[in-house]
Amino acid sequence: MHKINKPNVWVVIAAFEEGSVIAETVTTLLQHVDNIIVVDDCSRDKTAAIAFAAGAHVLSHPINLGQGAALQTGITYALQQGGETIVTFDADGQHDAREIAPMLEALETSDADLVLGSRFLGKTKNISTRRRLLLGAALFYTRVTARIKITDVHNGFRVLTRKFCETFEFQQNRMAHASEILDHIAVHRTPFIEFPVTITYTDYSIRKGQKGINAIRILMELLMGRISK
Repeated sequence: MHKINKPNVWVVIAAFEEGSVIAETVTTLLQHVDNIIVVDDCSRDKTAAIAFAAGAHVLSHPINLGQGAALQTGITYALQQGGETIVTFDADGQHDAREIAPMLEALETSDADLVLGSRFLGKTKNISTRRRLLLGAALFYTRVTARIKITDVHNGFRVLTRKFCETFEFQQNRMAHASEILDHIAVHRTPFIEFPVTITYTDYSIRKGQKGINAIRILMELLMGRISK
């Protein structure tokens, strides 16, 4: 295992009450990259303190604003620190940090401004049939409304260039933020590529937020985010 020797790469993690897993996520990432930002979205547990002790830069929201707002806070900070490449990464251990390096290589060897992870091009472990169907519905709707060819509409594993981050800002605070990137790509014809990634639905992630009812809520937020534009 080799650490990525690129000091201008920053990983941004939005976290809300992830105290039981955030240390493992941060320590695993530190085996691959040096700069990790955890944005604690007003957790009631010790997420912020645990992330800091594990070696992350920690920013804290005084009130809960949602994942989109937390990511924007982290991205803004990373740019202020001189970041040239921003990786967004989930807090709950679903993503595989080993895939950051090949995603960076894919970005650097293309004309793309961002790389979007796709679980449907890669490996997905323990995904329920209901969730697969809901993601399929969201994907169909996105392809029709945004007219963009993509295989995964809601994947938090992304690699963004500084150029892209300086022209884009999340306006939707909660889960609807995922559709904003796709809308921006469609409107501005931003060059992008999809990259196969592994998503592992652990017992923890299923308990916390990957149950069917939460998938339905995410789908509704994505749809409402489009309607409100």
